[in-house]
Amino acid sequence: MITIQELLFNRGLEKTAKIKLVRHKDKRQDLYNLYRTNYDRFLDYQNSQSKNVFHKVDYIVSFIGEEGHRSRFIGVFKVLDEEKIQEDEYRYNMARVQGFEDLVERVIINWKTAISWNQWIKNEMEVIEIQPGLHYKQFTDYSDFILDFHELKEIVNNQYSDWKRMLSITKGIYLISDTFSGKLYIGSAYGEDGIWGRWANYIGTNGHGNNKTLKEQINLDPSYARYFQFSILMLLPRTVTADEAIKKERLFKNKLGTNSFGLNNN
Repeated sequence: MITIQELLFNRGLEKTAKIKLVRHKDKRQDLYNLYRTNYDRFLDYQNSQSKNVFHKVDYIVSFIGEEGHRSRFIGVFKVLDEEKIQEDEYRYNMARVQGFEDLVERVIINWKTAISWNQWIKNEMEVIEIQPGLHYKQFTDYSDFILDFHELKEIVNNQYSDWKRMLSITKGIYLISDTFSGKLYIGSAYGEDGIWGRWANYIGTNGHGNNKTLKEQINLDPSYARYFQFSILMLLPRTVTADEAIKKERLFKNKLGTNSFGLNNN
């Protein structure tokens, strides 16, 4: 059995320090999506507690809870100081510790006693998976995924074979959701390389895909694509013509109002 303690101590985490393991899980919001798309807000969530749970703690080892007891490692943070804001609110100033980058988002542990979300590091936690390459999702079904821009970028740049094969043989209508503004963009993929070819173009253009509205936003903020999420609304036959695909695309634009209230401009 390999434990998270072995992995961390072998990479230099101080064995004599006061360290807590922390598992973030919240039914009210998707913390993994928050972590991926708005890191500063996630840190605010982590650094604010209703009880002084990190009093005199040197480091926390942070995880995001998944299904069951699965927990994904997202980093080691040094607790620099603490402040009592009011009776039921404590704020901590933390700094991410370098040296664990190769483990971040890849290591999954089995969390002992899910009801206890913070535990001392002496409680050994078994590593049940170290994911190679793609840290997030593997292809299962066309209607069964939402990819954020970071995930899509990794898939395209690394040419993951399952995603490339399945998206290349498929044409369709797709959706880009801007999780910051809440606005939507509808597009169609009908070229020879199918959805893969169209989405690869978004990666090659830093997220805008030569769409006027998206390009304007990314010109203002080159990292804005971090808010984009990609999904498929409808599959189209391989023999579909450009006119037929655009007709279906227009139907979805009308249904969702993306010309009037979203990110489409034609």
